[in-house]
Amino acid sequence: MNKKVPYLIVAPGLVLLLFFLMIPLITSILPTIFTDHGLTLNQYVTFFKDDYNVSIFWRTIRVSLIVTGISIVLGIPTAYFIAGVSKKWRGFLMAMTLFPLLTNSVIRSFAWINILGKNGVVNTLLLKTGLIEQPLNLLYTEFAIIIGSVYLFLPTMIMTLVGEGEMLEAAETLGANPMTAFRKIVLPLSIPGTIVGSILVFTGTLTAYTTPQLLGGNQKMMMSTFLYQKANTLGDWQSASVLAFIMILTTLIVMKGLDMVAKKVDRREANHA
Repeated sequence: MNKKVPYLIVAPGLVLLLFFLMIPLITSILPTIFTDHGLTLNQYVTFFKDDYNVSIFWRTIRVSLIVTGISIVLGIPTAYFIAGVSKKWRGFLMAMTLFPLLTNSVIRSFAWINILGKNGVVNTLLLKTGLIEQPLNLLYTEFAIIIGSVYLFLPTMIMTLVGEGEMLEAAETLGANPMTAFRKIVLPLSIPGTIVGSILVFTGTLTAYTTPQLLGGNQKMMMSTFLYQKANTLGDWQSASVLAFIMILTTLIVMKGLDMVAKKVDRREANHA
């Protein structure tokens, strides 16, 4: 086989990425760093000097980390359970896991508005049972964004982990009970899938627009909704580019951090082996 063939196959995709992703990204970010006065980071310094901007940045990081943590806690046992059932039921459960992804995110967010609103399902049940006297303010809060984001990205975490449980049957065959197999085999070997799932969930939550906008509104603004406001509402494309670059750097730092954690865990497991 000609060694040039693989490069020829990927060349069209690389050209598309270059012209439709990299070049527009670079041309939007470069003016924030290189100005008429030369190289400068004044716009980024100004961003982090503003308490309002910093509060939005840290809220975004906090919500993204919480959503990632909840997705890990819920995703690992769910994937473990799905991997342990028969092939017939495994396919059905995986289809049910993927089913929410087939629904538009706007529709899913509106569903949560009906659930969390003052006249929604949760408040109606609590009022009828006498647990509360006044409707709770569940909507347009960080809580609402977290709930909506977990619902949005949990299937992604589960699907990256569900294949990791296939060694369970072999472990039980060798005499390990289900709990021991999960703790000593499934959990350590699921770390690579957990890292990948964490990156997908974190970056997805960090950059999601519809769910934070509909469930958080302007009261609990996230970086994505802040960027949209700067670009489309205020027409401040320079500030929007600054926000975009900060989000990209944040994502790269988190990905690098998770990669370092994965390598340390792999070395530790190798030493124990």
